[in-house]
Amino acid sequence: MKKATIRVRLTLLYGGLFLVAGVILLGVTYLLVKQTVAPPGKGALIISKTDASKADVTFVTGEPKIQLSNGQTVTPEQAAGAIEAQQIQFQQHTLNSLLTQGSIALGVVGIGALGFGWIIADRALRPVGQITATAQRVAAATSAHRGLHERIGLRGPQDEIKQLADTFDDMLERLDRSFDGQRRFVANASHELRTPLAINRALLEVTASRPDSSTETRQLADTLLSVNARHERLIDGLLTLADSESQITDRTSVNLADVAQHVIDQTDAGTITVGRSDLSAAPVHGDPMLLERLVQNLVDNAIRHNTPDGWFRVVTDTRYGNAVLTVTNTGPVVAPYDIPAIFEPFRRLATPRTRSDRGLGLGLSIVRAVARAHSGEATAAPRPGGGLEVTVRLPAIAPESP
Repeated sequence: MKKATIRVRLTLLYGGLFLVAGVILLGVTYLLVKQTVAPPGKGALIISKTDASKADVTFVTGEPKIQLSNGQTVTPEQAAGAIEAQQIQFQQHTLNSLLTQGSIALGVVGIGALGFGWIIADRALRPVGQITATAQRVAAATSAHRGLHERIGLRGPQDEIKQLADTFDDMLERLDRSFDGQRRFVANASHELRTPLAINRALLEVTASRPDSSTETRQLADTLLSVNARHERLIDGLLTLADSESQITDRTSVNLADVAQHVIDQTDAGTITVGRSDLSAAPVHGDPMLLERLVQNLVDNAIRHNTPDGWFRVVTDTRYGNAVLTVTNTGPVVAPYDIPAIFEPFRRLATPRTRSDRGLGLGLSIVRAVARAHSGEATAAPRPGGGLEVTVRLPAIAPESP
């Protein structure tokens, strides 16, 4: 059962307090009116000549009786009893009217109090709704740092809610600076490392190509060139990861089917069989270079983490407003609980899929970062019998007419 919102609870609280106060006020009024209109005690009848003329009552001379205007003669005790009965009837009628009409008025005003309480609760909780909306936008951002530029900017008196909003804004400001500093550090460090690696590669290539170099020297140069190439791929992956974590400003119309076909044509799969790839139109708005890198990483991952006689398949299509790219491959069995780890940078599973010669641990991290940079998402699922099925969903656009 869904719990009542705080606005509903506050409204019921306001209305309940008003009704309790109204009931107490009605009870006090009832007691005061009851005391005011209470009949006098028996034997308290005192009638003077003046009172008798006003009440249409005459005295019978020499007799302790009272003659009424209708000619009936009664004793003073009988007259007092009749008056007392009339006062009791008047008291009951007055009190009943007070309870009936007061209850109706209290119910009507109580309904109005509930409506007024609903409005007051909405006005009181409006700053909380603004804080919640900002927090939801930050949480729904495709990448952590992209929502950190949001600010609440609450205006109003310096009360507890304003202090909460200001504290939340300060936290977002610090997180934004921290993430921005981290991105700039990765990008700057990667750029700085590219130059010495390029120099090392040039020196090693010159050494390996010299005619007077010994066999041992050439073998050492080739080994160092392999290590240097691996480091260059690492730096290139870090740069791509940093670029894909940034906001994409230049977007063009790109068909994922064309990108996938181009990558497949340019890829040497070796002994791996390229399965039947169903490449239907899947147009998106994005960065062509990053999208090509996304597809290339998926294809390389499908080939690298495969069996010698395995296969992989690439499928593109459009479903439910999304352009979908799916890369499926055979390979070692992957446990379902290991799936989240393969999208983390430098995270390698403790299986033969992750030997040091099988990648840097950045391929799927870049895939996920590029997908999120395009307001999409990348997911993976293990295949029965081994291998993975990696799916990328990006917002699709209407295909351009020829």
